[in-house]
This record gives sequence, C-alpha cells and structure tokens, in this order.
Amino acid sequence: MTGVRVRFQHILLFAVIAIAAASAAAAPPQQGRLAGTLASIKITGSQHYTSDQVGQAAGLKVGQAVDRDALQAAADRLAQLGLFSKVNYRYTTSPDQGVDLEFVLEDAPSVPVDFDNFPWFTDEELTAALRQSVFLFDGTAPQAGTILDQMSAALEALLPSRGVQGKVEWTLIAQPVGDGMMMQFRVEGASLPIESVQFGDALATDSPTLRDRLSDILGKPFSRYTLELFENEEIAPRYLEAGHLHVKFGQPLPRFTGDPNGPPPKSLVVIFPIEPGPVYHWAGAQWTGNNVLDAASLDGLIGLKPGDVANGMQITGSWQRIQDAYGQRGRLDAKLTPVAMFNEAGARVSYSITIEEGPLYRMGDLIITGLSLDAENRVRLAWHLLQAQIFDAQYCDQFLDKLQKPTREIFGDLPVHYNDVGHWVRKDPDKHIADVLLDFK
Repeated sequence: MTGVRVRFQHILLFAVIAIAAASAAAAPPQQGRLAGTLASIKITGSQHYTSDQVGQAAGLKVGQAVDRDALQAAADRLAQLGLFSKVNYRYTTSPDQGVDLEFVLEDAPSVPVDFDNFPWFTDEELTAALRQSVFLFDGTAPQAGTILDQMSAALEALLPSRGVQGKVEWTLIAQPVGDGMMMQFRVEGASLPIESVQFGDALATDSPTLRDRLSDILGKPFSRYTLELFENEEIAPRYLEAGHLHVKFGQPLPRFTGDPNGPPPKSLVVIFPIEPGPVYHWAGAQWTGNNVLDAASLDGLIGLKPGDVANGMQITGSWQRIQDAYGQRGRLDAKLTPVAMFNEAGARVSYSITIEEGPLYRMGDLIITGLSLDAENRVRLAWHLLQAQIFDAQYCDQFLDKLQKPTREIFGDLPVHYNDVGHWVRKDPDKHIADVLLDFK
C-alpha cells in the first residue's frame, strides 16, 4: 500500500525506560538499622498521582511497622510499574512521631492505549475494565513496566464473558496515522475474519480502485491497526484526489451478523464511517522568497489552473517536485512552508508558500569503496558531474538507480558482483560543497 500521512515503516518498537534504582537519601545520616512505625507518606515530583495513590501502589500504609528493607522494597515496586522514570525516597525518624517517608518521583512518558482486535467489546467496556482492575490506570500507558502486564491480565480476564479464549499481549508501536507511538493490546489465539466491508459514502462504495484493493483486508483477521492503514493509504487518497480536502474518517467499526442470541459469530462486517465534506477548487498560489525559480515555473510544478478541482494528492506531491527542482539546481537546503487558505463560502483553496532557497552547492569529491580499482574507474568514467559544477541532486539519484545492480552500461564485460550500494551526500555547509559517497557491498 502507498498513501499520504502515513508512517512508511510500521516497525514494532519496544521502548526501554531507564529506571533509576531507588536509593535511600537519609536526613540526618542513617546509622544502624531503621525500625519504626510509618507516620506519613508524601510525594514530590509527580504531576499525575497523589500521595495516597503512590503509597497504596508501593504497598505501604500509615501505621504499619517498617524498616529500611521494607522501604526499599516499596520503592522497587514503584520503579517496576513503569509509571515513573525516577524513583528515590528519603525519610526522617523520631522516637515519638515515627517514620515520615517522602518519595521523590519523576513521571515517565505515557502513550495512548489502542485495543487492536477486540471486536466483541467497545472501547468504553475495555477501558472500564482496566479502570476497575488496574490501580493507577489513567487511560494511557507507560512505555514499559509491570502495569502493562496488569493491564493485559485484566483484558484477558474479560474475554470469557463473550465466550472468547485467548492471550492478551502488548506492544509499543508507531501510530498508523500521524506521529507518535501507542501501546497496542492484541488478543492472540482468537480472531475473526472480515466477511465484508461497508463504506459510509458513495464515492468509496463506487470506486473501482477500492474494490480492487479490498482483497487486502477481506478474509483477513480483524485488526484495527490494519484497517486504519487501509483507510489512510487506500480510501483517503481517493477523496483527496476528488478535492475533498476536509474529509473525515471515523474509526472502523466491527459489526456482527446473524442471530445475536445464537452461537458466537465466526466472521464480521466492517463499516468505514466517512464524512466527505465539500469539493474544493484551486484558487492559485502566492510565492515568497523565490529567486532561483519564478512564480510561473513554480505554478507549473503544481500543475493546477484556477477553477480546477483541488486534487489534494497532486498538491501534496508538488511540494516534493519543487524540492527536487531546487535540488537539481544545487539548492540542497531549500525549505518550503506551505499554508492553505480556505474560502469556505466558495469552496476554494489557495496556498501561501514561503521558500528559503538556501546556499548554492557545488560538486565535491566522488568517494567509492568496496570495488576493485578497475571497477571503481568504470564508475568514475560513467559519472559526469565534475568537481565545482553546480550539484544536481536529480542526476545523482538517476545515477544511483543505474547502480542498483551491475550493468554493461557502466562496467562493460568486467566481472563485478555486489548486492547493495550504500550512498549518501555529505554536505559541507561552510564551503557549500557536496561529496558523494558510494559503498558497494
């Protein structure tokens, strides 16, 4: 799948939080072994939790007998939860008033919680179960820690109420749309295939392109993550191409078919809620900061005329085309800042684009590693961008395409074998020189 506003690589990422081992900071200096009655618990540093909540999570209660080992064990429990990136404690003692304990904490980063394949439950039901069973659950999750195991266990315990048997696991993963991470909970060992799909708008329903792509999800196990990717990569581009620049998509909804009082269904229907919004038309672009390329050339790279349907995919793609045009002219640091301006009454859109063209780069050295001397010489003969010439990023990319595998065009009859070509452009921002490095492996 290809599309817009999506992470191109959805790699499962596990974040490891560096939890500082809880260490006692005594005031005054501790001598001998602490033993006494816990008189008070307070916290500093946490913005999310109260002293009572932290004390309960640590397994401590005012009035209980404590010693230094008990306090250390309590601090360890807090650190292992994953909710705090730092856990330290300090205490004071007196013969009459007992032990006053203070936890010095730092809240760990939290991420949204996602329930990937729980079609038997609503998000509200799942969240309610977590709030009831997992102490300190606030609707989000840390990136590691024992509280995640508690959350998995609570969700797993809910499954039999719908006749489902499976194991719930968690994974820190990139969100399917936009930036950031999320904590995904999945049921392993129980899944329902998608029997059919319904779209909430005629444009999607009647799209032959979408019909051709339905094989990507039909018959496959229900997965909200997969469906949101499909929505973003396959459905959204159809609407953007048609000028629906403010289209809104709801979360894909699972629906069961058959008798609700009968045996559990073995497949489901997925509904994609869609609010298409108006069709916008192109009202032009205003350019600021451009000298190397004039307004007419830049308008041509967008490729829309006033009154045309504002093809969102074409508009988005034009920013890269303009960036490439600057790179072809040695402006490797060129930056574009496009701002959309909508005329809602007339359903028209225009753009104000500020361009920072940056300095002019020239070709530096061509550095080649991993080839024999003869093969290296063949590459140098084929490379036509000479030192001190204006750097042409487009030529560089085209040349690299030719090197993806050994060809007679470059190497002739010379026996050359490699599997990959590492490459990068090394810019010197002071001298405005760009070296090209090729590493054959």
